Amino acid sequence: MITKTITKAVFPAAGLGTRFLPATKASPKEMLPLVDKPLIQYVVEEAVSSGIEQVVLVTGRGKRAIEDHFDVAFELEEELKAKGKHKILSEVQRIADLVTFCYIRQKKALGLGHAVLTAKRVVGNEPFAVLLGDDIIDAQTPVLKQMIRVHQRYPATILAIQKVPRSQTGQYGIIDAKRIENGVYLVKDLVEKPAPNEAPSNLAIIGRYILTPEIFPALEHTKPGKGGEIQLTDGLKLLMERQPIYAYEFEGNRYDAGDKLGFLKATVEMGLKNKEFGSEFRSYLQKLKL
Repeated sequence: MITKTITKAVFPAAGLGTRFLPATKASPKEMLPLVDKPLIQYVVEEAVSSGIEQVVLVTGRGKRAIEDHFDVAFELEEELKAKGKHKILSEVQRIADLVTFCYIRQKKALGLGHAVLTAKRVVGNEPFAVLLGDDIIDAQTPVLKQMIRVHQRYPATILAIQKVPRSQTGQYGIIDAKRIENGVYLVKDLVEKPAPNEAPSNLAIIGRYILTPEIFPALEHTKPGKGGEIQLTDGLKLLMERQPIYAYEFEGNRYDAGDKLGFLKATVEMGLKNKEFGSEFRSYLQKLKL
């Protein structure tokens, strides 16, 4: 197989954000502010830093704020110019110039697999990345860039994985795999949210994927599961019958920002790293009587 450059990334963002209700009743969970940026901006910036040239955002009803965030805000920019706020003006303009965006509407939230499938015509016949906005990963080298390097050695589907406590396997897709080099595994099986005593390992699939275009026919033949949803894990199992799938244990600190406690942890730790006020924030926390 000839290795192709990964230039497109799909961002499924049509979910209802039920884990964050009532905050997400009228606002997209992807726009929840993590320190000074919405969650989705962190992940888009990771993609851009990894060489992605086009972002395909799969959205749904009530997600217009995401499109507006990455668009030009003429009135706001003029107001900032008039008030001489050039630093924040530069940042606002940078957001609109990050990357080329394409928006696709997923009319019904029918699962992650279905969301990926809606991007078929835009992606075309080339490998592409999928990034989930719930997973914020603080890494010296962007995780997607790490995965692209693995893809260059193994030009196939690559799943990002992380070791999790056995007690948490029911929250993830779990792989059964054979280690072939440091941090890289050949996947033998995938199990969606197994009970701890049924999990084949504690290697959990995290929200970063590099997928070959053969995933699309696999998803088209994937039968809906619980709730009528098409699971990406089920599509990957079908794909594995035709070609190998690899998993990569990435380097970086990952936060499940789609979970309230995970979001709070991310807020504290990312806040401490903030160059503008991190030192002052640290002093404040140290004074708390915990």
